[in-house]
Amino acid sequence: MRRLLALALGTAALLTACTSAAQDTKAETDNAAKPGTLRVLASSELSDMTPVFDQVRKNTGITIRPTYMGTLDAVDLLAKGKVDGQYDALWLSSNDYLRLRPDAAKKVVSETPIMSSPVAIGVKTATVTALGWTPDKVTWSQIEQAVQDGKLTYGMTDPARSNSGFSTLISVASALSGAQSALTDADVTKATPRLKEFFKGQKLTSGSSGWLATAYQRRGNVDALLNYESVLKGIPGLTVIRPSDGVVTADYPLTSLASTDATTRENVRRVTADLRTDAVQRLITTRTHRRPVVPSVPPASGLDTSRRRELPFPGSQSVADGLLDSYENKLRRPSRTVYVLDTSGSMDGDRLSRLKEALTDLTGDFRQREEVTLMPFGSGVKSVKTHVVSPSDPQAGLDAIRADTKALSADGNTAIYTSLEKAYEHLGTGGDTFTSIVLMTDGENTTGAKAKDFDGFYRQLPAAQREIPVFPILFGDSDKAELQHIAELTGGRLFDAQQGSLDGAFEEIRGYQ
Repeated sequence: MRRLLALALGTAALLTACTSAAQDTKAETDNAAKPGTLRVLASSELSDMTPVFDQVRKNTGITIRPTYMGTLDAVDLLAKGKVDGQYDALWLSSNDYLRLRPDAAKKVVSETPIMSSPVAIGVKTATVTALGWTPDKVTWSQIEQAVQDGKLTYGMTDPARSNSGFSTLISVASALSGAQSALTDADVTKATPRLKEFFKGQKLTSGSSGWLATAYQRRGNVDALLNYESVLKGIPGLTVIRPSDGVVTADYPLTSLASTDATTRENVRRVTADLRTDAVQRLITTRTHRRPVVPSVPPASGLDTSRRRELPFPGSQSVADGLLDSYENKLRRPSRTVYVLDTSGSMDGDRLSRLKEALTDLTGDFRQREEVTLMPFGSGVKSVKTHVVSPSDPQAGLDAIRADTKALSADGNTAIYTSLEKAYEHLGTGGDTFTSIVLMTDGENTTGAKAKDFDGFYRQLPAAQREIPVFPILFGDSDKAELQHIAELTGGRLFDAQQGSLDGAFEEIRGYQ
């Protein structure tokens, strides 16, 4: 069962930050302070700001060195004290959630908005025409009706990890509940029946906006994407619509940290001032499709300048947590995942212990209605154990997964491709779920089907099965090129547990399930 937001993200952030003293020491060395450099913990979508960072360095002599992370994860890292001494500034899509966390809010001393981007829906132009929509008059209720009529499907990022997903969830809940101010528990309860219908249209989920866009273009099986306007403007073939009954807007504040010294804060002030000059604001809006915050600079061509109601963020953490918990366990379609786990002889000892620990910890993050299959392999698949986290008795499913995890043992060779074929055969066409395969291996394929055999097998699958991605985890002595090929072939993404932790890799994948 899904933990409440604060607990779940706390675990994710702590695990991602490294689980051993050696890893912590390495992270500190890699991110050591350097004169003239600002170490910035930034929202992941700011990876498109490189040209702006380069211009700021030319103007000020200060280098921005970003580390990208999901906004909500970053807030929890801040609250846990893991940012102190590791970063010089925070640059998130929004500080709204941060302000709900007193343990995080006390660690910042100033913030200045740099640019903005509202939540929007990007719809295939042909679909807009078929629905008879006038883009500047579309409401969330019209979008809901199109979903109910079976005329609109969409993709959206995971609200537990991505602020774009969370802001979208708030926008939809506010509009469909008719809330006249910040969402309350009563508003969420009132909107739940309509929200259930709305989220029947979600066919694609993701932990990041970049992968969501790639998956949308690869699959072509959804009509729309829900995300920030700036992200949607970069995807060809979409008509970008800001629903007229209101949206949540990200204002991207550059934020000074209480743990920094006067010199660092002065560097943050200088960078902030440069980012708000007319020249840099023009560069930002032209290159990233975000809106300038300086009145003298107009938005880039193509950005709708008509007014929209700005929807407020929830006023308390309990409402935010409750909304997310409802989404995870009641509103969204359930997940169905096969964990293809290398338990060959090379996994014996510490590696197997780490796998068991990571999987056991992960059970606390499984959602209600989720189907989890453990498929350990060596020279072949050793067993196939499937469990469902039933809303009526979630503990029974979780206990069964933990028992099967505890019983894992290491022996045999490494049949990666044969085992992946068995996973696809087990899943069939996937059904009405978010369906995926997670592959964890510590070595190269040594027996059974070869890479070319699996390529042929995959390409012969029905179209619906080819939409099931594989998310490989790089671990131990596994071959990066081999696993990257599997991810690219199936439309998945490679996760690295060689540089980070195995726990963190499993946790990060949750955003894609």
